Amino acid sequence: MKKVIVLGATSAIAQATVRLLAARGASLYLVGRNAENLEAVARDAATRGAPKVEFRALDLNDCEAHASLVERAWQALGGLDGAVLAHGVLGDQDASQRSWAAAEVVLRTNFLSAASLLTELANRFEAQKAGTLVVISSVAGDRGRQSNYVYGASKGALTVFLQGLRNRLAKSGVAVVTVKPGFVDTPMTAHVPKNKLFATPEQVAKGLLRAADARKNEVYVPGFWALIMFIIRSIPEPVFKRLKL
Repeated sequence: MKKVIVLGATSAIAQATVRLLAARGASLYLVGRNAENLEAVARDAATRGAPKVEFRALDLNDCEAHASLVERAWQALGGLDGAVLAHGVLGDQDASQRSWAAAEVVLRTNFLSAASLLTELANRFEAQKAGTLVVISSVAGDRGRQSNYVYGASKGALTVFLQGLRNRLAKSGVAVVTVKPGFVDTPMTAHVPKNKLFATPEQVAKGLLRAADARKNEVYVPGFWALIMFIIRSIPEPVFKRLKL
């Protein structure tokens, strides 16, 4: 990936990814909500070797703006051959249970806005018969748990959407890479007690780019989550519904 749009570029994982892409000499178009933070990320990327860095502040929940966003990125970099979707919210499960408005924010941000962006990007990549779409989903989407089923549902829907997109685009030579991190030590999880299962944003970013380079389909980051989620998916439903997970 040499001309890459990064969506949610000020998130911890995205920033770590941007640093690695810049060091590789990739040109970047960075998108996020906070213009000041975006500018800081852009300056850092330029100092690390990115030959061209552009950025735009935008609330990615504004799906009507996605077509023009992709067009502007395309024009700014002279085309795109890569996209990294890293925006999302954890939300509050208790609030989402009490209020549909709170749940809708999680679903709109994590799934609907991502699906809209992917539709725009996929159509362009399919037309040029090249490109790599790298999307951060989550292990939470593998099975619904009472502690975070709204967030899990948003990521589960995203994972299924990506499966279908990958099936559609395979004949066009476009890679669709689903990245499933487990717990990551970021500002979004600052309130969660940390343990040995937590990865750093840098670890996830390295795993993300390895998967993109190899054009993997789905990858768990770190890899031990594949075994953990296999076990969780294998628990029979009569047993699972009595567990407090």
